[in-house]
Amino acid sequence: MKAEAIAVSVPADIEAELAAARLPFFKAFGKWVRNQPLGAVSAVGVIFMILVAVLAPLIAPHDPVEAHYEAMAAAPSIEYWLGTDQFGRDLLSRVIWGARTALFIGFTSAILGATIGLVLGVTSAYFGGWFDLLFQRVMDVFLAFPLIIMALAVVAIFGTGPENVIIAITIPFVPRCARVVRSNALAIREIPYIDAARALGYGHLRIILRHMAPNCMAPYLIMLTTFLGQAILLEASLSYLGLGVQEPVAAWGLMLQGGAEEYAESAPWIAIFPGLAITLAVFAFNLFGDSVRDTLDPKLRAR
Repeated sequence: MKAEAIAVSVPADIEAELAAARLPFFKAFGKWVRNQPLGAVSAVGVIFMILVAVLAPLIAPHDPVEAHYEAMAAAPSIEYWLGTDQFGRDLLSRVIWGARTALFIGFTSAILGATIGLVLGVTSAYFGGWFDLLFQRVMDVFLAFPLIIMALAVVAIFGTGPENVIIAITIPFVPRCARVVRSNALAIREIPYIDAARALGYGHLRIILRHMAPNCMAPYLIMLTTFLGQAILLEASLSYLGLGVQEPVAAWGLMLQGGAEEYAESAPWIAIFPGLAITLAVFAFNLFGDSVRDTLDPKLRAR
């Protein structure tokens, strides 16, 4: 006996409600595109970069670590679209795989730094008193050092490698996010529903994570998107200085280290294309972060 297909019809009133629920989203998205055209363009660039990183094994024309000794420092051609480096490795393939390295380290360190800063900032504002005073003085010590100096110090202690680079980039991000989130959490702490949660006997951890932290998501997202571009630039800087990822891993900063000066005249493409990739990636993430800030900040949104 054959199974008969049962056609399920959606009532017209329910279908109209579903269409009406979808309309505000598309309307809000279209308004965001009109108000933030640079943000929309940067979002496209970010999505393109993510797709390149995810599809690197499929779209890279050559193995990024394979050396073609018959074509060392070869100019861009049909076979090697961006040329080769001083070891005969295809630059296009290394730039594509370098996007995966930059995004993995950038996203991981930015998310870790912003999330830890969110929890610490809300905790500091919630308890207040001597705990808040002591915690903020510790944050001031970390904020006194520039990002690159703090990252260099951490790498000098823990050593090189992707894991240590993530730690080195994460640590400077924590106090910066904690300070911004704390200022927002101080106002949330005085809202009556926090007192109601205490009166109901809720524990400190539940109030911090369930009632205060979700209401600090706007500054958290702003800091997170800001950290993404900075993390990519820091990773490239550490790799260029020889303190980041090591050969033969494809990384944009590491590619600059090998051929930026020695081959500046004879094979300038060795430094141009990795440097252009770093510039476009950081520019796209910074523009996207600015658009997120303008969208989520009530003062800028009203303006």
